Amino acid sequence: MESWEASYIAGVIDGEGSITLTRMHNKEHRRPMISIASTDKELLLYVQTLTGGAITNKKNYKPNIHKNSYTLTIKNKDEVLTTLHHIQPFLRIERKRLRALWIINHYESVTPRNGKYRPEML
Repeated sequence: MESWEASYIAGVIDGEGSITLTRMHNKEHRRPMISIASTDKELLLYVQTLTGGAITNKKNYKPNIHKNSYTLTIKNKDEVLTTLHHIQPFLRIERKRLRALWIINHYESVTPRNGKYRPEML
């Protein structure tokens, strides 16, 4: 990823995205995720070519009033960490930049490779 592409993606995430530690299932431990919501599918397709992830359609309950909207979700740990590594210097929203830094610097050290936690780790 070129630096100009990383800065562009950082701007999109600052404006319309989120960087979180989330659970995909109830009994699962948190994992990093990046999501971007937009009514412009072309934008999400471009970002997806650089970052990976999957685009889903959001349910439109009032199609006569609202535009169709989509969400790009990056859940794969390697894709998330690589993307965060590239975009972190360009993030301007402090809480997003700090969250990205924490995930980059600490997520691997607090997460066992096999996902099995000892009681003291929890």
